[in-house]
Amino acid sequence: MSSPDLKPLHQQVIVITGASSGIGLVTARMAARAGAGVLLVSRNEDALRRIAEELQADGARVDYVAADVSRREDHERIVRAAIDRFGGFDSWVNNASVGTAGELDKVTLEDHRRVFEVNYWGVVYGSLEAAKHLRRRGGAIINIGSVLGERTVVLQGPYCATKHAVRAFTTGLRMELEREGAPVSITHIKPSSIDTPFPEHARNYLRTGIQVPPPIYSPTLVAKAILFACQTPRRVLTVGFGGKMATLMGRLFPRFTDRLMEAVGYWAQETQKPGVPARRDNLYSPREDGTERSSLGYPVVLKNSPYLQAQMYPVATAAILSGLALGLAAASRARR
Repeated sequence: MSSPDLKPLHQQVIVITGASSGIGLVTARMAARAGAGVLLVSRNEDALRRIAEELQADGARVDYVAADVSRREDHERIVRAAIDRFGGFDSWVNNASVGTAGELDKVTLEDHRRVFEVNYWGVVYGSLEAAKHLRRRGGAIINIGSVLGERTVVLQGPYCATKHAVRAFTTGLRMELEREGAPVSITHIKPSSIDTPFPEHARNYLRTGIQVPPPIYSPTLVAKAILFACQTPRRVLTVGFGGKMATLMGRLFPRFTDRLMEAVGYWAQETQKPGVPARRDNLYSPREDGTERSSLGYPVVLKNSPYLQAQMYPVATAAILSGLALGLAAASRARR
């Protein structure tokens, strides 16, 4: 099957779940600035209204739907809204996610199940509804996973399990759509640690605050990967080489990586900074939204990811590396 023919951003309508904060909000703002129509989706209707008004004031084509991605009927409602307000959609971004911070025997089974309802079933419902629409129209489905879908860490067992499941589901759906010749691109994006309000939103079982471990990357990098995948078919994009290194270590040296995680995984995720109280615990209901980044004030947030660039533009990267290699070889010969 040939690659799906995806439209440039300014000709697209993009549905983004989890659009009221973090990665989803950054992506929505960037897409709107690029001229795309954007349908914002989140449980937090007040935050969605404020964000939509902000973007509409700049002339953007933006609307919103308050919805809970853990409910299948809400996805049907999102599709209807996209058709009614924009005539359909071209890309669907499954980004909404929740989490817990705590050891597995401390997290209640109800909370564990809730993480799966949002992070896994939300992706399943969204992908299947989007695929129905895009089989006729063509377009892209982008599922936001995590490097933790490759390598589990302590204190985030339920979240890691959902991201493993998202990876498996996304791969299976891609193969089936490719086999039937559907004009749909499916991309699995795996962020490393990202500077968003996600740790503050998590339900916290610890006696300390929770943070993401370094190295930490800007959410703008994930948004760039998402919008690239809306226009260019890619199977997988990993944001941040730090996460890729953890994945490789886990594959090559699994027992050593386990020991390392056991030794440093707790203190690397614990913080004495409380974060903003109004943001805490959005597992079952929305909390304060409308911000892109964490309030924890990480000392270093990386704004570039050469590894991501290499995945997005492999031919150009190969040409540059080949040129450097030839230049070094020529310089070495000249010294002799």
